[in-house]
Amino acid sequence: MTLGSSVRLDFRSTLDMLDLVQGVGDHIGRMAGLDEDALHWLGVAIRESVINAVRHGNKGDEAKRVHVEFTRFKDDSGPGVSIRVRDEGPGFDPEVVPDCCDPENLLKTSGRGIFMIRSFMDELVLRRAAEGGMEVVMVKRAQQPQQV
Repeated sequence: MTLGSSVRLDFRSTLDMLDLVQGVGDHIGRMAGLDEDALHWLGVAIRESVINAVRHGNKGDEAKRVHVEFTRFKDDSGPGVSIRVRDEGPGFDPEVVPDCCDPENLLKTSGRGIFMIRSFMDELVLRRAAEGGMEVVMVKRAQQPQQV
């Protein structure tokens, strides 16, 4: 993978920065060659992951930080953007996240963020970060022109 430049944002655990984070994601996504449809889904995934970091990871504790890193890249599959969102919370086991499609969970008002991110992005990794906290690493690739 050939990495481009990265942009890092580090802010207190509040939703005040949500629009800025999405704006940076939109800009980096355009630079990576994402079309409007891909940019829309990228924005939804970024918002969901940052909201999860603030509300669930850091439990709204403004003394804790949210760390977001955007990286443009190009590899054998073409260009794209990678986004890493890390909180400073205790973390969780991704294997035991309740299935939001189970009939008992269908009417719940939360619990669909990871499902949506997984649906919209080309790659998703949920893991405990080496620096502490939980991190989401997601990738969105630009559509390559069809070979005729």
